[in-house]
Amino acid sequence: MPKITALLHTHNDALRLGRALDSLHPCDEVLVIDEGSDDDTAKLARQHGATVKTAIPGVTSGAYAMDASHHWVLCISPNEALSEGLEAALFEWKEHDPEPQVPCFQVPIREQNQTGWHLQPPEVRLVNRRLVNWVGEMPSNQRCENTLAGELLRFRDP
Repeated sequence: MPKITALLHTHNDALRLGRALDSLHPCDEVLVIDEGSDDDTAKLARQHGATVKTAIPGVTSGAYAMDASHHWVLCISPNEALSEGLEAALFEWKEHDPEPQVPCFQVPIREQNQTGWHLQPPEVRLVNRRLVNWVGEMPSNQRCENTLAGELLRFRDP
C-alpha cells in the first residue's frame, strides 16, 4: 500500500492553515515548509501533528520533496483543503498500488471567488518524487494521464 506525504509551503498562514491540515486524513505524513512566518503558523502546524522545517534561502520549493518520508507527495497550499470526495478517492487509491511507472495524478480544482464556487482545470498535485522533479511550490502541469475523483477546494478567504 503506497503512503503519502502532504507538502505545504507557508508564510504567515496561521488563519487558514488549520482547515488545510484538518483535511489531510489520507496522508501518512504532513510536512510544512515555513518561509519565515512571524505569526503562529509553525506552532499551529505542530499542534496538528505536522513536521515543520524552516525554508533555507536559495533552495527551490520543489527541492523539499526530498525531505518527505514517502515517495508519493501531495502538494497543497494553505488556502486549500481536500473535499470529502477527494479524501475518499485518495483512500481508495491507496488500496491499489499504482503502476511503478506512473509519475503523477491531477486533481480537479474548485475555486471560491466573490460570486461563488467555480470549477477550474485539473492540476498536477500527487506526484511520485522518484519520477518527477519540480522547482516551484507546485509541480508543473505536465501532461498527466490520470485524474483523481473529488476536488481540491481553494478558498478565497481564511
